Amino acid sequence: MILGIQDVYYNLQDMDRAINFYTTALGLKLKQKDPWWSSLDCGGITLGLHWSENQPVPAVPTDNHGAFAGATLTLKSNDIQNDRLKLENCGATILSESKQTWVHMRVFLDPDGNVLKLMSPAAG
Repeated sequence: MILGIQDVYYNLQDMDRAINFYTTALGLKLKQKDPWWSSLDCGGITLGLHWSENQPVPAVPTDNHGAFAGATLTLKSNDIQNDRLKLENCGATILSESKQTWVHMRVFLDPDGNVLKLMSPAAG
């Protein structure tokens, strides 16, 4: 029987760099840390960080909506403009930005090349 989501995780090459990015740029709270696996609280869902044993994380093809293979973690934002500055200052690469009548979204890569997205409802 499925009880819910255990976690969603990303592979990464440098655990300390990744923890710094996810706590500083995204404001997530560190729950547990070891050299191979760390977990963060992402609004009640566990975001896991899995060490790749120093192997580079393979690039995932993307478009302006996120990852073209696998999944894209989409985070809610209430200040997408200032979040961009935090992301860039912490080593993120901005891939695209889109403003629709209903939403403002920004697709970015973390320092290991994992695809994520910020979304904010469009100002009415």
